[in-house]
Amino acid sequence: MKTSFPKGKIRVVLFEGVHEAGAELLATEGFDVVTEKGSPSEDALRAHLGEAHLIGIRSKTQIRESMLDGANRLLSIGCFCIGTNQVDLGPAGDAGVPVFNAPYSNTRSVAELTIAEIVMLSRRTFERSYAMHQGQWVKSASGSHEIRGKTLGIVGYGHIGSQISVLAEAMGMRVMYYDVAPKLALGNAMPSDSLGALLREADIVTLHVPATPQTAGMIGATELKLMKPGAHLINNARGSIVDIDALAHAIKEGRVGGAAIDVFPDEPASRESAFKSELSGLPNVILTPHVGGSTQEAQKNIAIEVSTKLAAFVNTGATTGAVNVPNVDLADQSAVTTNADDGASRPHRILHFHRNVPGVLSKLNNVISELGVNVAAQHLETMGQLGYVVLDVDPSNGNELKDRLNAIDGTIRTRILW
Repeated sequence: MKTSFPKGKIRVVLFEGVHEAGAELLATEGFDVVTEKGSPSEDALRAHLGEAHLIGIRSKTQIRESMLDGANRLLSIGCFCIGTNQVDLGPAGDAGVPVFNAPYSNTRSVAELTIAEIVMLSRRTFERSYAMHQGQWVKSASGSHEIRGKTLGIVGYGHIGSQISVLAEAMGMRVMYYDVAPKLALGNAMPSDSLGALLREADIVTLHVPATPQTAGMIGATELKLMKPGAHLINNARGSIVDIDALAHAIKEGRVGGAAIDVFPDEPASRESAFKSELSGLPNVILTPHVGGSTQEAQKNIAIEVSTKLAAFVNTGATTGAVNVPNVDLADQSAVTTNADDGASRPHRILHFHRNVPGVLSKLNNVISELGVNVAAQHLETMGQLGYVVLDVDPSNGNELKDRLNAIDGTIRTRILW
């Protein structure tokens, strides 16, 4: 695909050890790819944002509004993970910078870890293992149970929760779930009328909800008191969901029989930083360093998915899967012919981000008409205060066309693919 900017000059910087499959895919596209294992300092990130066309990050690197001011070359940001909280999405969208992520690529990894933790908590396996490491032979069935016949309560019945539902039922568990939106049950799972009803009935509660103002602190002292005595709690979702101090207190009192926690309200910035939690050292508590989706398979799938979206945006203008701009997609330009003299010339593709205000599209079409350019295809979508239009037009004076479009009041960014 020939673009308006030589592919070899499209600079891509991938931070935080993004799986090599992502760098390989983008390099195959002809882009100039640089990879860095760690999360950059704020100053280093600002420098890269000022030079790069594509930036790839994971969960640690924070791209805030103030950093975008000098990012004039930046075309797009890839979050090589599920969440996008680490990017100020509104300001990025206002700058015409789509943000892509991989919302489902690690769901199986999280589901498998959750199933393993259900078994480990029910058998108190980590306590037995720790004792062995201390030279103690604690051979006892005390407090150890099968999961068959137990009730699993799933809070959030999306892509992860529903997979856990199927796996748990296959292992003989009774499954119930609660979700704020109506969800079709898989297998014999039963929906619960309320979170409270689920907490009262479940032997194990596992959380799979996003980080929103509504889910912040949704499991606190009040909710923990509703749980069955000795029940277990698993949080492989977001650190803001559970009140850690309240959970530690409930475990110390013996009201909660154990917990597996993979995400925390405050997480260390690097391996060199110390981890501290009220849950440390408590019995039958499994603590993991935010690795629910950290398998080689999941990281490879994420890298391929996000890199594919980034390449598609650079090459064709497709924003399908972007979380902060209107989603628009058209066929590859090679599949579009125009009314040019040879009858089969590849058109110019115009990518135009603009404020979603009346009159912008008509002004855009007026410019095209005044220049005598024929339109082969047009697609417009809006989202909130943003509009994005993709047009395929007959070959013309691209630079003049771009300058005229950028002069339209309300234009955020114009890019032309040749």
